[in-house]
Amino acid sequence: MITLTPEYLTAHFLRDSRLSPEVVTAFRTMIHGYYRDNPRPMPWRETDDPYRILVSEIMLQQTQVERVKLKYTEFLNVFPTVHELAAAPLPELLKVWQGLGYNRRALYLKRCAEAIVAHWGGMFPRTAHGLQSLPGIGPYTARAVAAFAFGAAEPLIETNIRTLFIHFFFHGREQVSDGEIMPLIAVTLDGEHPRDWYYALMDYGVMLKQNHPNPSRRSRHHTQQSRFEGSNRQLRSRLLREILAQPGITVAELLVQSAAERDAVERNLEALQAEGFLVKQKRGYLVAG
Repeated sequence: MITLTPEYLTAHFLRDSRLSPEVVTAFRTMIHGYYRDNPRPMPWRETDDPYRILVSEIMLQQTQVERVKLKYTEFLNVFPTVHELAAAPLPELLKVWQGLGYNRRALYLKRCAEAIVAHWGGMFPRTAHGLQSLPGIGPYTARAVAAFAFGAAEPLIETNIRTLFIHFFFHGREQVSDGEIMPLIAVTLDGEHPRDWYYALMDYGVMLKQNHPNPSRRSRHHTQQSRFEGSNRQLRSRLLREILAQPGITVAELLVQSAAERDAVERNLEALQAEGFLVKQKRGYLVAG
């Protein structure tokens, strides 16, 4: 019987530059077994609606799962379909989005919905290639929606999957690149059950982070999320919040409300206009739309 320790799997892979069918089968059995025995119920795992899955994937980027669970339900109550999101005024969307941070993601999500309605008749592309052609959709999100909504079996990587493969197949290694990991993801992929397989990999990766020094820190691509308090992200968020609450608010009023330097406020207002968040009307600012 194969004992799937990191030491064994790393040595096996390094020795042969491949994984034997027996090791692949044992690896899949172990991961699926953990997933079956340790379920993590989440509302987006109960649907194959591509719109709902896209909403969850955009929300989950750099946001804690528990916070997303609450916002996900609220968001879908207000915007239950891609058509309603596409037609929503941006101020209304940003008010619902508050608390998730990274307001650019809300704007990208709306632009994506608009493109699906305008160019795809309200129907989602069913392939990763088609999904990636939508505004603001990168390789991971495209492959995730394709897998979770349409059962497409394509290799994909995110932080928890990266954690798992570094832990098992790169024991003792530092600076592991995604280029080294992706062939292993491809060869171990359960092509018959990609949806459950990727959820299982993610959940196992979460468990590893809880029980080991985070293996993903040994990734070449690992970055520490910057502190929010006192950051420019916080200032952008505060400015948007004030403008939502007081349409037409002036720079002078924003300086008082934000307690920030004039240069920083004016620089961010210019950036928010360029990105499509704000419009200037006379002396004040409004959220676009």
